[in-house]
Amino acid sequence: MELIQETPDLSAYLAADEVIDHDHPLVRETAARLAKEVQDSYAYAQAAYEYVRDAIPHSADSGDLRVTWRASDVLEQRTGICYAKAHALAALLRAEDIPTALCYQRLAHDGGGHAVHGLVAVRFNGAWHRQDPRGNKPGVDARFSLDGERLAWTPDAQSSEVDYLVLYAVPHPTVVTALRAAPDRPALWKTLPTAL
Repeated sequence: MELIQETPDLSAYLAADEVIDHDHPLVRETAARLAKEVQDSYAYAQAAYEYVRDAIPHSADSGDLRVTWRASDVLEQRTGICYAKAHALAALLRAEDIPTALCYQRLAHDGGGHAVHGLVAVRFNGAWHRQDPRGNKPGVDARFSLDGERLAWTPDAQSSEVDYLVLYAVPHPTVVTALRAAPDRPALWKTLPTAL
């Protein structure tokens, strides 16, 4: 599978914005703390991934009704769904100058139908490597890997599931609109994007 950069400008995958707000003091403090404990950028990327995957529960798994969307809010409130956790990881990686893209899958949704799932891709050694910080649970065992993907899910084409190949420099507007409009997670579940 060949991933496609939305823009050839690699600096776009290091930029801060309203969602991936890696210029926020909490994001900077968290990144600095994680960076102090590791030797190089590879180890930092894994540490940031494991922090977001393990220390910030997926709100559906924990039963948290709050909806977060901005990276700094995810870190502060310590909750989020897949998109929000991907935003937090992208901010932590970009804070340490690691190019990071947002990417998506279309998966069968627990409530029926399909929903778009969010993850990230990091760039090392001239290649993009997708990572899924969603959070593990029974049946989900995602791992940080630069040597083959260890994602939460592999799309099943027979179930109309797909990997979207585009690597976005900013979160997809459909995703951000759904997150920002939802007063709580039950409302969000009714408006999750079903396709991009």
